[in-house]
Amino acid sequence: MLKLYNTLSRKKEVFKSIKPNQVGMYVCGPTVNDVPHLGHARVQIIFDVLRNYLEYSDYKVKFVSNITDIEDKIINKANDLGISIQELTAKNIKIHKEDSKELGVSPPTVQPRATEYVKEMIDLIQRLEKKGYTYILPEDGVYYQVSKFKDYGKLSKINLTELKSKRQLKDSTKGHNKNDSKDFVLWKFSKPKEPSWESPWGKGRPGWHIECSAMTHKILGNPFDIHAGGQDLIFPHHEDEIAQSEAGYEKKMANYWLHNGMINVDKVKMSKSLGNFKTIKDILKDYSGETIRYFILNNHYRKPMDFSKLKLDESKVSLERLKNSALELEKDSSPNNSYLNEFKELMDDDLNTAAALNLIWKLLRDSKAKGKYSTVKEIDKILGLKLLEKEKIKIPKDVKELAEQRLNARNQKNWKLSDKLREKINKLGFVINDTKEGYEIKKS
Repeated sequence: MLKLYNTLSRKKEVFKSIKPNQVGMYVCGPTVNDVPHLGHARVQIIFDVLRNYLEYSDYKVKFVSNITDIEDKIINKANDLGISIQELTAKNIKIHKEDSKELGVSPPTVQPRATEYVKEMIDLIQRLEKKGYTYILPEDGVYYQVSKFKDYGKLSKINLTELKSKRQLKDSTKGHNKNDSKDFVLWKFSKPKEPSWESPWGKGRPGWHIECSAMTHKILGNPFDIHAGGQDLIFPHHEDEIAQSEAGYEKKMANYWLHNGMINVDKVKMSKSLGNFKTIKDILKDYSGETIRYFILNNHYRKPMDFSKLKLDESKVSLERLKNSALELEKDSSPNNSYLNEFKELMDDDLNTAAALNLIWKLLRDSKAKGKYSTVKEIDKILGLKLLEKEKIKIPKDVKELAEQRLNARNQKNWKLSDKLREKINKLGFVINDTKEGYEIKKS
């Protein structure tokens, strides 16, 4: 019986879907002002595994993850680079999708973009306006009046008396006289050279929080089963989503709120300002997507985790050893039910993936266990480490050319040139071995 830690109740709860054998799941996706980083990787991998496990448990999952393609950060970044917003977002969306594929993350069932749902956002703001939850600041925008929503703070459990300073730090509307520091913008009036849409309040664009409320209502309906994201989104983003959705639609937004822990780099919070920002693209230059998955899954998803080159190197070695052992297994017809049941118990306990990895090691070392191959195959359907797939090496064009030159040199018995070409191949990070057919190339 699957139990998930619900941030709303601060305890593990037995998961029960609203509709039998169906799950509506929403994960907050990226704001595409920049290329994806390791924090994005953790969110994607963790909730990809949850989706896999739900599907393995015979649920049909409608998995929704949005793309924020209009927001202050995007506008500012495009202006800094001297390019259009469309050019910036198109480039970064492409990179996000490429990285997700490398990480073995399945595409969402639906991947809505904020700019595609402005009509629905306006509709929700109008609902809130009619119910008396909004007010207008001239020259600025339409605001949500937090004091009108009595349950504000129920997700984050934030002390409302301490909220003023926290909200001010996150608020980009300094200089405007909001009714209360807790209030947040729903619709921003347009400024010169900014993208805008027509609305009942004048030309403008949506605030950040409103998009998730409008999109989830349109795509999944309210309430839906699972809302997930990083712990940094609990406040204010998810808190504000609840306030908007439940006031506007007069229904509970989601039943289970799941949040993964943050990532530190060498025990320091990952931040662009500190220069320790780790992009997925940079990490993929030296490590496979499966190594990154192993590294992330070897920690409980709710705990903070520390990134370092040493720890990623350790994950690479561990995964290689695990994969080599798995590839030596003989195929069999049925899994080991004892081990498979233990795996389910671990996953049912709030996705204990770290313990699940240890269980695979235990299975492979168990000389008496039967059905090892089938068991590893079943478990890996969920974890996505490709343990039973031989690695397909991408060999660069220049390495292939050197290998062909070396083969010609060997055919001409030019051993000196052959050795020089081997050294060049080695320096490029590959090893060449001679075979009866010619040669084979492996990563060094």
